[in-house]
Amino acid sequence: MNPQAKLIFIISLFLGTTITISSNHWVMAWTGLEINTLAILPLISKSHHPRAVEAATKYFLVQATASTLVLFSSMTNAWYTGQWDITQLTHSTSSLILTAAISMKLGLAPFHFWFPEVLQGSPLTTGLLLSTVMKFPPITLLFMTSQSLNPSLLTILAILSVAMGGWMGLNQTQTRKIMAFSSIAHLGWMTIILIYYPKLTLLNFYLYAMMTAAVFLTLNSMKVLKLSTLMTAWTKAPSLSTILLLTLLSLAGLPPLTGFLPKWLIIQELTKQDMAPAAMIISLLSLLGLFFYLRLAYCATITLPPHTTNHMKQWHTNKPINPSIAVLTTLSIMLLPISPMLATLV
Repeated sequence: MNPQAKLIFIISLFLGTTITISSNHWVMAWTGLEINTLAILPLISKSHHPRAVEAATKYFLVQATASTLVLFSSMTNAWYTGQWDITQLTHSTSSLILTAAISMKLGLAPFHFWFPEVLQGSPLTTGLLLSTVMKFPPITLLFMTSQSLNPSLLTILAILSVAMGGWMGLNQTQTRKIMAFSSIAHLGWMTIILIYYPKLTLLNFYLYAMMTAAVFLTLNSMKVLKLSTLMTAWTKAPSLSTILLLTLLSLAGLPPLTGFLPKWLIIQELTKQDMAPAAMIISLLSLLGLFFYLRLAYCATITLPPHTTNHMKQWHTNKPINPSIAVLTTLSIMLLPISPMLATLV
């Protein structure tokens, strides 16, 4: 792709995100979402592979449907209340339609089926944008309308997302699909706490985006697209493989690492809100996700391929690790000790 064209698409992407997160009017928020969608489409389909074109088409159809529902929801609310302000979503039907629309945009279950397919058809760098930057505008819309949404509906969607993200990720062999189901499960954790403690949703998103960026950049650096490639990648960059192990365990939410922080705070807040059963269900369901993170970690560092002669070993490279990977992985592993400070920020 032409570097100038790529620069224009990246700038448009961040412009669309900025417009949506800084707007108070529904039409401006919708405009930002549309700019975002149009900017990411060329980045998805840049390889001209049939799978990439299919992914771009699926993404366009789903996002166009969701944007239409966002506009329909805001117009219905304006019709009944005379308000175009995002925070004044008081009509019950409008809030239900908006919940469905944002769930579709984010890839929350049961509207999640498009996300793994789109991620599988995209390059790893575009997959990173789809999993992090593209999720930010819809999350901020949910944050701004959180007081108007239905708690029971969001709890059901959240538990369903964690369950589907865990179950459907169990038998995957493609790293991008595993990261897609991981994203669906993490969105469930963000959604369940949204109404009771909206700032905690944002903290969870920031930490999730940081850990996911670290994993995607590491996989991209090692050129790993499936588990069988990951098994032989340790010869190429042993230090990166070791760092990947720790980052994956952090994404799984194991205690000494950064990923444990949002889960701990969410479970604590849910029990304060007398939602101990929901906290217990979502915690048990996250064990499904832990299984495929452990499998990824096992393939990355702990196992050797069964028939070593059949595998082409990759040459060991002395190329230094990308500084952004170093910074992101350090943060993904070591932020838990400063959790009291992070808790005071939210």
